[in-house]
Amino acid sequence: MSERAVRGDGVEKPVRITVDGEPVEGIAGQSIAGVLLGSGRVAWRETAVAGRPRGLFCGIGVCFDCLVTVDGVPDVRACQRRACDGDEVSSQ
Repeated sequence: MSERAVRGDGVEKPVRITVDGEPVEGIAGQSIAGVLLGSGRVAWRETAVAGRPRGLFCGIGVCFDCLVTVDGVPDVRACQRRACDGDEVSSQ
């Protein structure tokens, strides 16, 4: 876990999500993209035509590069969705 606290009280609450079948830990309040980046993943989808890796680009929900499927719902922006304990995330 990181040294930074997301909550104002200085206490980090861990969350565990599953990404493409692998358990990944983060901190409550982090976006899914933040958890993925914190675990060392910089890309989690590929472009349809060229197959180029994509991950976080703009970080504010404008570019659609960070799309993932969360709990069976496709096209979720990983930069906009907070990670919740038990989320099942898969790359698109």
